[in-house]
Amino acid sequence: MPSGELITSDLGARACQDRDLGMAWMVLAQVMDPEIPVVSVIDLGIIRTVGWQRGHLWVQITPTYSGCPASKMIEHDIRSALEQARFSSPLIEQQLSPAWTTDWISEQGRARLMQSGIAPPLATTVIECPHCASPHTELLSRFGSTACKALHRCQSCGEPFDCFKCF
Repeated sequence: MPSGELITSDLGARACQDRDLGMAWMVLAQVMDPEIPVVSVIDLGIIRTVGWQRGHLWVQITPTYSGCPASKMIEHDIRSALEQARFSSPLIEQQLSPAWTTDWISEQGRARLMQSGIAPPLATTVIECPHCASPHTELLSRFGSTACKALHRCQSCGEPFDCFKCF
């Protein structure tokens, strides 16, 4: 390279192709939440926007809460999955406002939570046991296996279970 020539890199920037955004959504549907590996980041509702900026795929995520310890791992997993799908240097941005709400969990995500033994968040005060569907449950601790879940116990079958807190 001749002396004085400017070295630049576009980090693989390119124009968005017709199939790119659809492919990105398919890839993201395979990225599981590290704390609840039965739901994808899409089903959990933390993917806010998928688009194209400055020649790169752009993904906007909203963590389940601003202090979520899994946020960095989720970003890493998203980036790794997209790079494996040949999206060069994807731009991943956190958006904290509006704050994530359990209303954003998809119906499929709610079903997967229930199937895995985690009661999905409900607008009602009756928490059904994910093991036997009994409405006779009790709160054991406001803090479960993660900060976004509470620990309950079924009074019918005696099984403990996590329940997503409503935000």
